[in-house]
Order: sequence, then structure tokens, then C-alpha cells
Amino acid sequence: MDILLIAGLWFDGSAWDDVVPELTALGHRPVPLTLPGQGDGTASATLDDQLSAVIAAVDAAPGKPLVVGHSAAASLAWLAADARPEKVARVALIGGFPAADGRAYADHFAIEGGIMPFPGWGPFEGADSADLDQETRHRLASAAVPVPEGVARGVVRLTDERRFDVPVVLICPEFTPARAKEWIAAGECPDLARATHIGYVDLDSGHWPMASRPRELARVLAEAANA
Repeated sequence: MDILLIAGLWFDGSAWDDVVPELTALGHRPVPLTLPGQGDGTASATLDDQLSAVIAAVDAAPGKPLVVGHSAAASLAWLAADARPEKVARVALIGGFPAADGRAYADHFAIEGGIMPFPGWGPFEGADSADLDQETRHRLASAAVPVPEGVARGVVRLTDERRFDVPVVLICPEFTPARAKEWIAAGECPDLARATHIGYVDLDSGHWPMASRPRELARVLAEAANA
């Protein structure tokens, strides 16, 4: 199966470099995506531009792909299910929850001169980054690409209720499945509360398992693809 890999804020397709060979060895075809404005040098990109790139990758897959969204890109993966509910086999969300219709995509950090730079590791101290050594932190920070304002402040628009029938796997790295269920029950992610088929996987890692636990993450994704 094709497995489309969408990294969260600041990272391009190279974020998956350690996961790709593991998925290939497990019999799948990983397709890491480098999105407009997030690695292609286009600072004026919008959320619609990024979604168009994801949809194009879905359409290019020979069968029904597994669409993987990490962190904020959980919203992009879910938007792809909304745009192509008949084409997406399953959505896997890593450490993130889809934004609700009408909400900003990822307006979480300061915008400076039309871009949202990587804020450094300060905001992520604790469970998010506890499993990252200094070398890995330096590698990730060096690869980080500022997110265009048009992406971060883009408005999520969901239109097709058939998305609720697309199976979802919520991979829980720095939080537990029990905690994720509590958040969803409390109304913090209305769309996942309406998902017909949702499973939870506990992954012992921080927020960037593609860097700290690539083999374990690949196994989880392969299991989701095989389900």
C-alpha cells in the first residue's frame, strides 16, 4: 500500500528519512511529501496550496493510500479524507488532532514578517522532547523551515460528511490513549468524536517519533496499512 507521509509544522519530506526504509522493508511504498511553503522555497504558499499537493498525491496513488498526518498535519490528513472519502483507505494521526471546520490550521506561535519560524525547544520541554538527544535536536532545528503565514492562519473547511466513515488510527506518543479519549469526549476534537471507526495506539516516544523511534513508528504505520 502507498503510505503518504505528511510532517507537521516546519518539516519537509526529509523528516521521514529514517522511517522510509523501515516501511519499505515491511512491504509498503512510503511517499514522504514536501509541501508548498515547507521545503520548496515558496514563502507565499497557503493552506489551500498544501491541501492541493496532498490531494494530488492521493489521486496519484494506484490504490487507496494510508494518509499519515503528524502533529498539525493531522488536519491536512483529515482534509484529504474530506476531499477524497472514497479514495483514502485510512487516516493515521500522530500526536495531533484535526482542527474543526472554520478554525485556523495552526496559528500556535508568533508570526514574524509573514512567516512562523521554529520557536526553539523551549515550548516543547517535557514529554514532547524528553526522548530527543542533543544531536537529534540540532538536526531537527537545522532542518526546520519557517511556515508561511498563509498556511498557519489558513482556515480549515470541511464539507463532506462521508469523511466520518474513513477509518482513523490515532497514534499517541507523548500522551496516552486514555488521555486522548478524555479530550475527545470533552469536545476538544468534534470530528474525531463523530468518526465511525477510530482506533488508538500507544507509542512510547515524544512528539517526533519519526526521529526518536522510527522503527517502532514504521511498525505501527504498517499495521494500520494492513488493517
